[in-house]
Amino acid sequence: MEQTKSIMIVGVGGQGTLLTSRILGGITTQAGYDVKLSEVHGMAQRGGSVVTFVRYGKEVFEPIVEEGCADVLIAFERLEALRYAHFLKEDGVLIINDQRIDPMTVVTGAMQYPENIIENLSKDYKVVAVDAMAEAKKLGNSKVFNTIIIGVAAKQMNFAKEDWLKVIENTVPAKTVDINKQAFEVGYAL
Repeated sequence: MEQTKSIMIVGVGGQGTLLTSRILGGITTQAGYDVKLSEVHGMAQRGGSVVTFVRYGKEVFEPIVEEGCADVLIAFERLEALRYAHFLKEDGVLIINDQRIDPMTVVTGAMQYPENIIENLSKDYKVVAVDAMAEAKKLGNSKVFNTIIIGVAAKQMNFAKEDWLKVIENTVPAKTVDINKQAFEVGYAL
């Protein structure tokens, strides 16, 4: 690998950003890379922004991803994608879960939720949008939507599908291994 790769995961508290970062950390560690993870919490327990960085390469000194430097930005919610898109590098990929979760400022009426977020971001960035929540509900478990997103993200990274499945098996709670593997397969096929 010629250079350090940077992945940024953004979402709302309770969406599984931390589990996602652990799976990404696991796949990169298993491949023999030096990996640094950093978790930046906002008001996670109140539905606020949660940001996680995963950086991997031959030698990584700093876990934080600078603006304009993320190779992949995974957003679990549309507004979070809009809020953090400027962290993406020019040829980076923005993976968006097409879901709307109103922040408190919108709930209280202080702010409006922006319209056409995905369409507007698509003008400036390479966007892969997927309704992972709808896919997760088809599997009968809305909690695995983040594993569907990981499956989508896996197509943008050079690791074998079998390795992803092994890391998922070793990372998610034992009783959820099968449904998470199914969810990954759904995302990988999208």
